[in-house]
Amino acid sequence: MAHLHAMSAARRAGRIAMVRETLAITAYETGDYALALRELRTYRRISGKDDQLPLMVDSERGVGRPERALELGRSVDRSTLDVPVRVALAIAMSGARLDLGQTEDALLELQIPQLDPKRAFSYSPALFNAYAETLEVLGREEEAAVWHDRAMIASEALEQSAADDEGETMVVVEEFLEFDDEPGSPTADAPESDDQPGEEPSGESAADEKA
Repeated sequence: MAHLHAMSAARRAGRIAMVRETLAITAYETGDYALALRELRTYRRISGKDDQLPLMVDSERGVGRPERALELGRSVDRSTLDVPVRVALAIAMSGARLDLGQTEDALLELQIPQLDPKRAFSYSPALFNAYAETLEVLGREEEAAVWHDRAMIASEALEQSAADDEGETMVVVEEFLEFDDEPGSPTADAPESDDQPGEEPSGESAADEKA
């Protein structure tokens, strides 16, 4: 239903960036990655923003183009992105590496400064779980279990923080965690465009608060 509303809005107000963004997101959620990709390009062209770059990368994966997903992710200087977008992009890039069977590289994509078990932000549970799942693919089950636990602890800490103070976006969870491993950091890295709602994609082409 939300997708149908978004399509209707795009027909009436196709030059409004937020309308195209909404259509792209609903298309992505329904599994129409080609439409999502086209709408994301249009949103990017109209708005001049890269905040939906992770979704674009993931949509390239969705249409079966992991190599192009990696090219797109590398085309942007990641230091120009907000931290939550940077984290979401790392997760999407890691997924593209897994699609290509590049498991070790997939793990490296996630070894960013935000992979910090002592601090929890809104993006931490997703990042920790992605790291755990990649470790599982590598057969490192014990390490994976540790990171799944960290994801759960971070999620619970964030929920508690929200209940205690709605203004808090970060929680220090060091007291709950006695782990001492430190992740490294991968490489950095953007652009694209399109027009009318419903056309086929033709160029390159899948995020919360700042730290």
